[in-house]
Amino acid sequence: MRLIDVFATSPTFFVGTCFVLGLLVGSFLNVVIHRLPIMLERRWRADCAALAPSGAPSVAASSEPAFNLVVPRSACPACRAPISAWQNIPLVSYLVLRGRCAACRARISVRYPLVELLAGILSAAVAWRFGFGLAAMAALVFTWFLLALTFIDVDHQLLPDDLTLPLLWLGLLLSLAAGTTADSIPIDLGSSVGGAIAGYVSLWGVYHLFRLATGKEGMGYGDFKLLAALGAWLGWQMLLPIVLVAAAVGAIVGALLLALQGRDRATPVAFGPYLAAAGWLMMMFGHDLVRRYLGLFPVHL
Repeated sequence: MRLIDVFATSPTFFVGTCFVLGLLVGSFLNVVIHRLPIMLERRWRADCAALAPSGAPSVAASSEPAFNLVVPRSACPACRAPISAWQNIPLVSYLVLRGRCAACRARISVRYPLVELLAGILSAAVAWRFGFGLAAMAALVFTWFLLALTFIDVDHQLLPDDLTLPLLWLGLLLSLAAGTTADSIPIDLGSSVGGAIAGYVSLWGVYHLFRLATGKEGMGYGDFKLLAALGAWLGWQMLLPIVLVAAAVGAIVGALLLALQGRDRATPVAFGPYLAAAGWLMMMFGHDLVRRYLGLFPVHL
């Protein structure tokens, strides 16, 4: 029996395989989350140096060693000892090493295995929800992009174009392979294009209205692009539920941070993670919720 036939006939095997795959991808996502902002900062410095007047002091981009998602090899932040293959097995290596570097015994951040575990769990949930097929493959890619964007925004309050724009175009391209419904993923082309446009324009309008009213910037342009990408993947029909859920969760978390950590009300809070979480939840359960509880779509039950 071919492996594809096993995936198609054994949901449990498919879910388990996606869990393991999610762990492996989660390990790579840790690299993306850590390195992509540094890569962007280097790129921006190089662009500034290219625009600087002749004779102005600058650091040549060529003087910096190569740094991307592949090189240099992963190393301990404390002692710079290279991390071997067996020390980089998702979850297992962290548990075997008891959360410490094998060379210097410095503590390893618990967030690395947590990202791996979260990627594995969410990937398994996607496999359970959609079953083997194009929908599951698309939803896995969607999930992994959102995870990377979430943690980068948490760390740097940045939603890189290097992730939001490919996510947007992938949603639009996949809609070409869809049927005539917005009930699954990928969705139909009309809903995808409408979602991308409406997602960007809606937050763009809120941003400028807020700035006119308060003289302050309430969000970044990355939020517009992320909502446009969510619209391209899920359709314009899902934009209102996404924004409502993201705003509600953001308000609750913000209030908790004010109460528990004593943060100032003026402290900026990344909105991207709430958009990403709401988008993922709408992908998984949104159409059923909208049909049954909000009545926005005519449906035969």
